[in-house]
Amino acid sequence: MYKNRFSIAVVMVFLFVLAANAQSKRSLWTIDATNTENYVGAPIANGKIGILPWKEPFSVRHVMLNHVFDIGDAGVNQALQGINPFHLEMSLDGQKVEMNQAKNWKQSLDLKKAVHTTSFIIPGKAEIKYNITALRNLPYSGLIEVEIKALDNIQMECLNQMEIPGGYQDIKKRIVSANVGLDGGKEIILQTEAWSSHKAHQVFASSEFIFNHKKLTIRNEDQSKNVIEGTLKKGETVKFSLVGSVCTSRDFNDPKSESERQVIYVSYLGTERILKEHFALWEDLWKGDIEIEGDEEAQLVARSALFNLYSNASENSRLSISPMGLSGTFYSGHIFWDSETWMYPPMLFLNQGIARSMIDYRTDRLKAAENRALSYGYKGAMFPWESDDKGEEATPINALTGQFEHHITADIAVALWHFYNMTQDKDWLIKEGYPVTQKIAEFWTSRASKNTNGSYSIRYVIGADEYAEGVDDNAFTNAATKKALEYATLASAICGKTAPRIWKEISDNLIINQMQNGVTQEYKGYNGQTIKQADANLLAYPLGIITDPKQIKKDLEYYSGKVDQQNGPAMTFSVFSVQYARLGDADKAYSYFKKAYQPNQRPPFGVLAETATSSNPYFMTGAGGILQAFINGFGGLDITENGIVQHKTVLPKHWKKLTIKGVGSERKDFVVTQ
Repeated sequence: MYKNRFSIAVVMVFLFVLAANAQSKRSLWTIDATNTENYVGAPIANGKIGILPWKEPFSVRHVMLNHVFDIGDAGVNQALQGINPFHLEMSLDGQKVEMNQAKNWKQSLDLKKAVHTTSFIIPGKAEIKYNITALRNLPYSGLIEVEIKALDNIQMECLNQMEIPGGYQDIKKRIVSANVGLDGGKEIILQTEAWSSHKAHQVFASSEFIFNHKKLTIRNEDQSKNVIEGTLKKGETVKFSLVGSVCTSRDFNDPKSESERQVIYVSYLGTERILKEHFALWEDLWKGDIEIEGDEEAQLVARSALFNLYSNASENSRLSISPMGLSGTFYSGHIFWDSETWMYPPMLFLNQGIARSMIDYRTDRLKAAENRALSYGYKGAMFPWESDDKGEEATPINALTGQFEHHITADIAVALWHFYNMTQDKDWLIKEGYPVTQKIAEFWTSRASKNTNGSYSIRYVIGADEYAEGVDDNAFTNAATKKALEYATLASAICGKTAPRIWKEISDNLIINQMQNGVTQEYKGYNGQTIKQADANLLAYPLGIITDPKQIKKDLEYYSGKVDQQNGPAMTFSVFSVQYARLGDADKAYSYFKKAYQPNQRPPFGVLAETATSSNPYFMTGAGGILQAFINGFGGLDITENGIVQHKTVLPKHWKKLTIKGVGSERKDFVVTQ
C-alpha cells in the first residue's frame, strides 16, 4: 500500500515537473498582461497593415497602411491611418460591455503564432475571449475571433461599424453584398470608401461577420452598421468572427472589389483554414530564431524584437521598414538609415527574403536618387534622408537633416555589398546591386573635396550625431563613404568593369581625425560636446575600419560619457554591447545590452520606445539594434567577402548557451557556450 502511494506521488511530481516545464516553454513565446496601469498597446502587423489593439473591450486604436502616403500636417508625405473595419461593440442584456465592468482582465501576445488575445469576465453575464490576428497569408486583412460563454441566460448583441480617421474626404458607406452563405444564412458585407486628405489615394475597407446562422442572426442599420444577435442559455458557448480588409489605390487598380474579395475569400474558406495558413507562414519565419539558455527575460526580448521586424516586412514586397513600422504615424512612415544600418542586418542573417525586399526598396528608387543629386548640383545618386514611397525627400522643412544628412547614401552602398556577400548572387549584383553602387560612388566623387596636402574632406554635413549640424569631416560620414567607394571598386571587378581610379584615391585619403588624447574625433573641431548617439564608435562596428582593440576601447570609454543618456536613441547602447562582447568584457557587454532596452520598455508588453524618456513605441530601429547585440555581439557573427565568419566573443556569465538559428541561405545554426 505504501509502495503504491509512493509510486503515485512520484508520478504526480513527474507530471507536475512536465507541466511546469511546458508552461516555461510556452512563456518564452508569450507575453502576458494583467495590469492596465500606464498601458501601451502591442501592435500586430503583416507587412501591409498594422493593427493596434488596446485595453478596452474590443478596442482597436487604429490601422496603419504601409507606404500609402498623402500630405500631412507637417506639409510632407505621411503614411496613412486606414479606415478601421475592426470596430466592435458588444452589449449583454442591452448594456454595453465596458472596461469598468470587466473582471479577471488579461491580454496575451503569442509571438510564435502572431495572435493577440484578450479575455475577461462580466460578472453574472459571460466569460468573453477574443483573438486579433493580422493575417500573414492575406496581408491586407485581419481577423477577430470572439468566444462567449454565458454565465446566465443572456441576450447578446455585437455591432460592427467603420472608424474613419480625420482628414478623409468624400466618405461613402454602403452594403455591397447580401449573399446567401454556405450554411444557407444571409451574409452582409459592410463597406466604406473615402479619399485621403489631398486625394493622393482612395481607400476602401470591407468587413463581414462569420457566424453560425442557427445560433445567431444578423441585421443592418442605416447601411453603416452590422449587428449580430442571439439568446444564449446559461453554460452555452457561442463563437463568431469578424474579417476586415483595407485596400487602396496605391496597390490595386480596383481596391473596392479587392477589399470585398478578401472578406468573401475568408468567409467561404473558413477561419480554421485561413488561420492554419497564417500559422504555417509564421512557423517558416521562425526558422530564423535566437535561443538563450539561462535568461528568460533576454529570450523574450530577442523574440519580441524578431517578431516585430518579421511583422513589419514581407518577402517579395519590395518595401522596407520605417523607424516605427506599422505601429503608428511617428516619423510619418518614412524610410531612414534606420532601415539599412539597424533593421536590415539582422534580417540579412535570419531572413534573406525580407532583407531582399528592403534592398529592393532602394534599387527601385534609383532614378529618384539620381534626380535628387542633380537637383543639388551633384553627380550620381543622392538618396533622401527621409524617403517617401516615390523615393523623394520627405523630411519636414524645419529639419536640416533633409538637406545635409548625406551618410545615408553611403549606408545604402554598404548594405548592398553585404547582400552580395551573403548571397553570392552575381546576377543580382550585375543587374541591380552594381548600378546603384556605381551611382553612389559617382555621388561621393562629386561630393568630396581635395585638400592641398592630397587628403580629401567632406564638408558641411550632419552625421549620425544629429546634435552637430553643418560640420566638416564627420567621422561616420567619411568612414561610411570610404567603405562605399571601396565596395564599388570591388563590385566593379566582379562585374567585369574597370573602376575609376578616383574612387580608390578618395577612399584611401578621406580624413579620419584624432584628438590629442588619441580618441577618434567625431568631427573637425569636436571637443567633448554631448552627442545624440554613437557616431565615431560606428567605425569599429559595423564599419570595421578601426580594428585595434586598444583604439576601440579608448573610443568606447570616451564617448560612453558623452552620449545623451536621457534622450539618446537605444541603438547606441546596442553598438557598445557588440563591441564590448568582442573585446571580451562580458560584464560591460551585458550592462549595455540591458541599457539598450530596459529603460525604453513600456508596460505591460515591454514595447520599445525610441529613448528612455519618449512615448513613441514601437521603435523598430531599437529592435534591430538589440538583435545585432545578440547576433553580431554575443554571437560574434560577421558578413565578409568569404561569407559568414564567427569571431571569438563572450556571453553574460549567467547565460549557458546562445544559439542563432537558421542563418544564411543554408539555414545554419551558430552556437556560443560558456
